[in-house]
Amino acid sequence: MRSRLRGAGAAAAVIALVAVVAVSWFGYQQLTGPSCSGRIQLSVAAATEIEPAIKAAADQWVANGAAVGGTCVAVTVTGAESVDVAAAVASKHGATLAGVGQASGTAVTPDVWVPDSSTWLLRLKSGGATALGPTNGTSIARSPVVVAMPEPVASRVGWPDKKLTWADLLNQITSSKPLHAGIVEPTRDAAGLSGLLSLTAAASRPGSSPAQAQEAMIGALRQLATNRSSLRQDLLARFPRSNDPTAIASALGAAALSEEDVISYNSAKPPIKLAALYLEGPPPAPLDYPFAVLPGVEPAKASAAKMLFEVLTTPGFRNRLAAQSLRGPDGNWGEGFNAPQGAPSPAGGGATPTGQGGAADLDPVAIQKATSTWSVATQSGRMLCVIDVSGSMSTKVATANGATRQEVTVRAANQGLELFDDSWAIGLWIFSTNLNGPLDYREVVEIKPLSTNRNALRKGLASVKPSKGDTGLYDTLLAAYKKVQEDWEPGKVNSVVLFTDGKNDDANGISQKELIAQLKKLRDPEQPVQVIIIGIGNDVSRAELEPITEVTGGRPFVTVDPTKIGEIFLQAIALRPPAPR
Repeated sequence: MRSRLRGAGAAAAVIALVAVVAVSWFGYQQLTGPSCSGRIQLSVAAATEIEPAIKAAADQWVANGAAVGGTCVAVTVTGAESVDVAAAVASKHGATLAGVGQASGTAVTPDVWVPDSSTWLLRLKSGGATALGPTNGTSIARSPVVVAMPEPVASRVGWPDKKLTWADLLNQITSSKPLHAGIVEPTRDAAGLSGLLSLTAAASRPGSSPAQAQEAMIGALRQLATNRSSLRQDLLARFPRSNDPTAIASALGAAALSEEDVISYNSAKPPIKLAALYLEGPPPAPLDYPFAVLPGVEPAKASAAKMLFEVLTTPGFRNRLAAQSLRGPDGNWGEGFNAPQGAPSPAGGGATPTGQGGAADLDPVAIQKATSTWSVATQSGRMLCVIDVSGSMSTKVATANGATRQEVTVRAANQGLELFDDSWAIGLWIFSTNLNGPLDYREVVEIKPLSTNRNALRKGLASVKPSKGDTGLYDTLLAAYKKVQEDWEPGKVNSVVLFTDGKNDDANGISQKELIAQLKKLRDPEQPVQVIIIGIGNDVSRAELEPITEVTGGRPFVTVDPTKIGEIFLQAIALRPPAPR
């Protein structure tokens, strides 16, 4: 099952890869004899649950004399958690993945990667790894995403006779006596992300307003967050281990997992088996195990990878998959597959007999929004929000029904405010030039926990209006940085988030060079303060902002269309590094 190597990480995968490479050539020579010469060493990193099937097929191919143009081929297949390889690929290609963090210093990228889901490839491409290309990654296996429930709990909601929907699950999670649902961090787990996407779609039910949909979704996210886990095996361990009714009632009652997870869990004969619920409604993306040849692979290895792919798409490979509780890429299963009760029959064929969409149905915008919303709604932080009120903020936005840049910005800030739970501490400043006597900035609401500060922030945002001044950006940023640093709070990400629509325009203020020098002097690695700048419109210079944010470990986000500021705000908060411990 997928939890077998979770926690071992990319470093363990690399050690195993080195060990296999060290012995592969000697054994390979014994098998191939004189029919080929030289060596092409192809490295494959595969999700842990599919690794045995790929390794067995590759070993058989090698034993039968695998060669490309007369050159011998040796293949090493290593099981690796998809999130660990994704972090290494992101690091190599300068991509950013929300919630994934930095790659291990020993992590390396393989020639071929078979993650558990195409969502990893899509997130990497959206995050900046454009070298992956638009079509890389054809599916070689499939496992539907289901809702796993202890059988007694599933029986109470109508399983196996009643057809349940994702909307039903959403209602169960957000009711006055909520179902104890959990999730593996969806930013780090493909099945968790798939379930989150389906719940998000269910929240936007017909007849509900955007505000109602957001309220339902945030309620579900916070309930899930109480039983979230970074590790799959930790979440599985929370299911009931006793037939005692009290133990069942207090244990985990539901989680989005793969069909393979459920089959493997039940194969260990636990006291309480898990039911696999194939919910109707927005179809969750299945785990589809794409075969991806990573960028930079030399032509000979690419040819070897193509031949290996052909081996992994033969009818015999489907039976190897069945032994690992996985289906073929079309959803049909091989001999010996132990389907859970209620599993949709693959009879009749078709690309998606299980009723779940494929990689082509994935929406990168929806994925980014879901992961960003999750990160913002379930993490805690301390933030000073600083809003530009210079004269240009009164400019009307054509794509916002005539609303001004100021109004669009305040609207986005208000929407973001509703995502933060009461553990957040947030304050509000505004800035222009000479706004408060000789100062370019003015405090509207001091930084306090939202448990006592939420209404004050709502009133403060409602009071934000454009001035007639210019943009005193540099002086304001320096003062805001010092303010957040003064009362730095451990265990949280302490940050300054500044909204502006222009370049620094303050003849009496400090220069960019002076600002950067002061930030470097103030910076404390033990108490970091991150600066995020959100630029709005055509007058913002990314080149001006990047050197400033880089000093603090932040980054600028720039959008020409001010109506996109809400999406940008989510991304900016979600892509922050983990809080220091």
